[in-house]
Amino acid sequence: MSDTAGPASTAAAPAPELPPYIGITLAEVRLVKTAADVEEAQAALLAADVVGFDTESKPTFQKGQSSDGPHLIQLATDRLAYLFQIGATPSPALHALKAVLESELTMKVGFGLSDDVRRLRAKLGIEPARVVDLSVALRGGQRNDLGAKSAVAKFFGQKLQKSKKISTTNWASARLSERQILYAADDAQVALRVYRHWIAAGNALPPQRPAKQRRPPRPRAPAQEV
Repeated sequence: MSDTAGPASTAAAPAPELPPYIGITLAEVRLVKTAADVEEAQAALLAADVVGFDTESKPTFQKGQSSDGPHLIQLATDRLAYLFQIGATPSPALHALKAVLESELTMKVGFGLSDDVRRLRAKLGIEPARVVDLSVALRGGQRNDLGAKSAVAKFFGQKLQKSKKISTTNWASARLSERQILYAADDAQVALRVYRHWIAAGNALPPQRPAKQRRPPRPRAPAQEV
């Protein structure tokens, strides 16, 4: 029997599995339905300095088909997440949503928000103000945007579960499942948690570009008489 040891293995050890991210619970989610719900949500959201923000839209599967979303708007404080369902007709909560999303006093933070903002403008006539897209703001000089899963892994050392099966469900349904509710609420609140962590570590968001103002049309010269 030889005492000579065999060649050392050069294969890299697999990366350790990150512990799961513990998200929001059903008890911390409010489905905004009644006038009292709307009043409570608006007061809580406008009282916050920053809220987490996201939207969900019913997916399209046919080529050339355009989405008529958003069908769900999620806004989260440090304590609770508020879900606003948007049907084919304007929601009774539209006034509250407009007040919160257009507020210059409350910052809205989320991941990948450009499409959300565009759809809000097109469907509901809402022009969100003080919106910070963390995908861009926190990428730290990297070329690619930072997604929610990457941010949770980077800042918390945890794994954010993002189910594609849930993300492609019918968000226009009048009755959302518990899994849909938790998925949507987490999307909003995880952004707020990442933002709070980032600021608590002594960082500052890069300066935001001011919204472009449309130039007024030039007055036409009076027609010359022949």
